[in-house]
Amino acid sequence: MHPTIEHLFRHESGKMLAVLVKLFGLNQVEIAEDIVQETLLNALESWKLKGLPDDPRAWLYRAAKNRTIDYLRRERNFKTRVAPNFQQGSSPIETSWLDGYFLDTEIEDAQLRMMFATCHPAIPIESQLALMLRTLCGLSTQEIAVAFFLPSDSIVKRLYRAKEKIRQEKLSLEVPAGNDLLPRLDAVLHAVYLLFNEGYKSASNDEVIRRELCVEAIRLGTLLARHPLSNQPKTHALLALMCFHAARLDARLTVEGEIILLENQDRSTWNQQLIALAYTHFKQSSQGEDLSAYHLEAAIASYHAVAPSFAQTNWQAIFYCYNLLYTLNPSPIVALNRAIAKGYAEGPSAGIEALLKIEGLDQNYLYHTALGDFYSKNGKLDVAKLAYGQALQLATLPAEKKVIEQKIKNN
Repeated sequence: MHPTIEHLFRHESGKMLAVLVKLFGLNQVEIAEDIVQETLLNALESWKLKGLPDDPRAWLYRAAKNRTIDYLRRERNFKTRVAPNFQQGSSPIETSWLDGYFLDTEIEDAQLRMMFATCHPAIPIESQLALMLRTLCGLSTQEIAVAFFLPSDSIVKRLYRAKEKIRQEKLSLEVPAGNDLLPRLDAVLHAVYLLFNEGYKSASNDEVIRRELCVEAIRLGTLLARHPLSNQPKTHALLALMCFHAARLDARLTVEGEIILLENQDRSTWNQQLIALAYTHFKQSSQGEDLSAYHLEAAIASYHAVAPSFAQTNWQAIFYCYNLLYTLNPSPIVALNRAIAKGYAEGPSAGIEALLKIEGLDQNYLYHTALGDFYSKNGKLDVAKLAYGQALQLATLPAEKKVIEQKIKNN
């Protein structure tokens, strides 16, 4: 599939699905999914023959609307479902009412409702994120499986359980308020965070960066920030984090698609408009007393954004932020990043000592790469090569392997 069409399909499928779920109800999400799938397949066939239309987005919405009408016409009881909107007579059935569902404001409203509906507390927590990433964000089952470090079969089962719960509980689309909002907002924000991460560092063998996923995550985060109920400090903190990282996208790859490490990036190519937007959201995130993991990750990203060079980065401040982050999220990955920051703040020996204390990362190539880096900086070249060799065995993406191979060559 052409990258432009793939991007369009991914970007618009979630919007169409949200609109149709708003029309049919959450308990009939499969109907909405079938209509969206048929619309995309029809578009692919038509555009292969006739070429891309002048306004592909409008084409998709018209096609989705027509397929929705076809479905309603086939339903024996469509009169009882939509009687106020349909009129029969000598003229064709009136369908202009459906146009309102595809207005930009209605699409945004439908997506917001869909985001919170997929994170309803009646749905098992492990299924909420999978459902949102699949329905609203357009990630494949395999992509979600990689994000959760799980087999694809497990994700399929989670999606099935989520849809069964929706049917059993007859859940509806709603944006919660009061005490019901924050737990669901946390799940929604985490799904957006995972979507951005998949774009920023893709698990695909073909692409290191999937820019369209980063753009979609920022768009969904912006929708949340604009809504009065989800306009929370942590929402702006996540937006700040994503904008800081997105500002570096153009500097992360060579023309040939090879990875450029942070220390070698041309900082003049960092997007200053996105950095400015990140600081705007970062300032808004400071309202109130809330301190989330997104706040701390955004703070870390801000220190990188303001540093004139890698050597002039305020690693002491970054190490301090990682210490705080570890208290909120004591995971091996946070421990890894904290150890790396300590190594740059206090010297390679301190980094090695911190890395060797971490458990559970024996199969993580980044862990062994970091060990190799600090051993190399400490002059222990033979030990560094062993660590790099271990990392090379564990890395899966060709672009990652190439970076490690270059380290071995330069060591």
